Parts: sequence; structure tokens; C-alpha cells
Amino acid sequence: MVFSLGRIALYLREKPPSLKEKRRVVKSLKDRIRARFNVSISEVDNQDLRHRATLGIALVCSDRKQAQTISDRIVEFIREAKKVEIIEHDFIIENY
Repeated sequence: MVFSLGRIALYLREKPPSLKEKRRVVKSLKDRIRARFNVSISEVDNQDLRHRATLGIALVCSDRKQAQTISDRIVEFIREAKKVEIIEHDFIIENY
């Protein structure tokens, strides 16, 4: 069993006028990632900043290659999103 833990810092391209609007954008992105990749995802930092968000992502796979592939696909999926830009990202992949 292999697990992957990731942290992705985001910048919202269109600065939302309120935290409520920011949460709507981030929730939509989280829901699409969760549905597409079947991972656990949460906003873990920068909740009070309108133009920033940090997501924490966790997934469990049967092998290291699969975990790396899914992690890479998540990053590419977010890069294709029009409303956010990745500032930095890192994933830790470990055997259990």
C-alpha cells in the first residue's frame, strides 16, 4: 500500500470581491477534483485571504507509480483551471 500527501498553494486569478465568492470558487474546484480522482481534499491554509488558497490532498494506491501518476494528473487538472494558478505544489509518496 502506498499513500500520497500533497499540498498545493493557489492564487485566484480574478480576485473575488468577498470571502464568500472565494469559497465558492475553491469549493467548486475541490468538488471536481474529488469526483474525478477519488481523493480526500480540503482547504488547509489561507482561508481568510481572498486571493489565495492552499489545498491538502491525500490518496491511497496499490503502487508507487499509480500514486505518482494520479498526483501528476491532479496538478495538470488544476493548471487547466481558468480561475486559479498554482503558486507551488509538493507531494510526498511513501510506502506503508
